[in-house]
Amino acid sequence: MIEITERLQRRIRRDFPNAKVVEEVESHLRLMVWKLGPDGVRGAGEERLMAAAVIHARGDIGRLRNAVSLAQLDWRDLLVAAYLADEDFPQHLDQELP
Repeated sequence: MIEITERLQRRIRRDFPNAKVVEEVESHLRLMVWKLGPDGVRGAGEERLMAAAVIHARGDIGRLRNAVSLAQLDWRDLLVAAYLADEDFPQHLDQELP
């Protein structure tokens, strides 16, 4: 099973306060990573890609679905959209997921 880190779970619960929506968000994120497969994720990392989708969504489930679709086309575009594409992404990720 694809794990979602505790800090990302906190962000999901903050951005999506409805418990049923949280389940949907987590399902979309796991499916996204699963569809990309190990080779697709290796370049970015699971947490980084899932966080990019959540950050891009800004609490909107429709935007999250769009982010997941974007990742299927080219996951690098999702990283750019969430400002996690540059070399300083670890610092930005730490700011977004304290």
